[in-house]
Amino acid sequence: MGYLAAWRILEEIIVDFRKNGIAPPVQILNDLKSARTMMSVSRTDPCYGETTQRIGEYLDNVEFYLFSEGQKKLGDEYVDKWLWRLSEAKKKISEEEAEDTRFVLGLPREQKWIRVKPSIGLTGEKLGMLSKACNLLIRVQDDGSILVYGKEERIREFVKKMAMEYESKTLK
Repeated sequence: MGYLAAWRILEEIIVDFRKNGIAPPVQILNDLKSARTMMSVSRTDPCYGETTQRIGEYLDNVEFYLFSEGQKKLGDEYVDKWLWRLSEAKKKISEEEAEDTRFVLGLPREQKWIRVKPSIGLTGEKLGMLSKACNLLIRVQDDGSILVYGKEERIREFVKKMAMEYESKTLK
């Protein structure tokens, strides 16, 4: 399922809600952020079934709120438009999800990698410190994202630390 594509549609709906003067609760925004974090975790360890389940739960929570609230405040036509877009998004794997599996030039074949975009909760400096603590190398890319690479077990450790750090920032 195209979790990332669905996540993007839900994010667009939240932006549209704000344009219409509807402020989603903090918990809904946290669920959307947590889903994105869990997607990063699942890319490094796709065998971990609970991660996929949690992504689905987070996205379902956001989806339920947005569509029930959207129907109450903006009407059935509004909801139908977004439901159609969301169902189409769930059917396909987005280009970014496919792109993340591509070969990265300049990295040895035995190296595993993950691409991370810095955010307010996890700045580039903090990501650099986490990668250094896990004995990983980093490369800043043209689009501002950070390529973190090294041994697979260290990548997993990095993602877990990153998820814990992000979760601790969102709970404060």
